[in-house]
Amino acid sequence: MKVPTSVVAAAGLVGGYGVARWTKKRPLGGVVLAAAGAVAARQWKESAGNGAAAALSGAYVAAFAGSHPLAKKVGAWPSVFGVAGAVALASWAVERRA
Repeated sequence: MKVPTSVVAAAGLVGGYGVARWTKKRPLGGVVLAAAGAVAARQWKESAGNGAAAALSGAYVAAFAGSHPLAKKVGAWPSVFGVAGAVALASWAVERRA
């Protein structure tokens, strides 16, 4: 059974941050983030096509980057959960239409 892509993407953002924070090794968190992003991109391509995969991959990277300034306003965990939820919702909506 395939894990929904929205879950993979959200787990990559949350898991990447969690691993980086708890291990105090940012590169290890980056590995988790990148691995989940690669899996999600492959699944987006299969289910919704190249254009959607590119757009959603861009949203995934933008969410990662955007979580940093957002964290200064709302805190780290709320920021990560917020951007993860946004990417998951976008993924669900795009794949639902495909």
